[in-house]
Amino acid sequence: MGCFSMLRWALAFVLVFVVVGGLWMDTKLNRVDAQPPQHIANTAGTNWLLVGSDSRTGLTEEDVQRLGTGGEIGSMRTDTIMVLHLPTWGKATLLSIPRDSYVNIPGYGMDKINAAFSLGGAPLLEQTVEESTGLRIDHYAEIGMGGLANVVDAVGGIEVCPPEPIDDPLANLNIQAGCQKVDGPTALGYVRTRATSMGDLDRVQRQREFFSALVNKLTSPATFLNPFRLLPTISTVAGSFTVDQKDHIWHLARVGLAMHSGVETTTVPVGGFADTEVGNVVLWDEAAAQELLSGLR
Repeated sequence: MGCFSMLRWALAFVLVFVVVGGLWMDTKLNRVDAQPPQHIANTAGTNWLLVGSDSRTGLTEEDVQRLGTGGEIGSMRTDTIMVLHLPTWGKATLLSIPRDSYVNIPGYGMDKINAAFSLGGAPLLEQTVEESTGLRIDHYAEIGMGGLANVVDAVGGIEVCPPEPIDDPLANLNIQAGCQKVDGPTALGYVRTRATSMGDLDRVQRQREFFSALVNKLTSPATFLNPFRLLPTISTVAGSFTVDQKDHIWHLARVGLAMHSGVETTTVPVGGFADTEVGNVVLWDEAAAQELLSGLR
């Protein structure tokens, strides 16, 4: 009877810790109004728009030098645009959208898709992604340069596996081929660089590799079962993300669980490139893209 009573108290303590800890983490999230003026009709499953912004907001001059970011403080550009599709049943799909994709931006006309973020922030980007893909966006999550590096350092680094060495002074990156553990600044350079043969198309693959590696590290027993690492890690992670006003930490937890269970990764099919009034752009293979996207709707 005594053992049963102790077990009951232990379970009650764990439950209180989880609830209070979850509510505390939820207060650490940064929030913006990411809702577009109007959504398209509902589509199947649940879709997250995941954005890696070029914002240097909050970075000191030392941070800029350490991370090799340069550029304008607080700029509004995005190098990473992904849609995470969580079906009702089955494996999740992580879909990369090249930032130079030539699409219609509502109210502005044809342009590179990342221009939507510059012109109207999260709401316009979300609306543009919905209308381009036909996928209703249910949740939004954004992380800036400093936040990305801090999260990687908080989990003790992640493993990446470049197939070839990459030397890119502009991204402050010099990395050898093969699987290796990298710290925050190196991981940031790894997802930013375009100094490989296929440029942005290679980069979107590295971005998906990075995201999967980060989620696996966050949900690993080494992180999750170590209270000395767990608390500072979740504090850093929560404080590094910006989500929509209606999004909460338990929504992000579902993303982690889905990714940890395995995910299909892909890129919107590309049909070619073209020089336009907005520069060199990525053209989608419309038939292949519609076939892929219709399977997610």
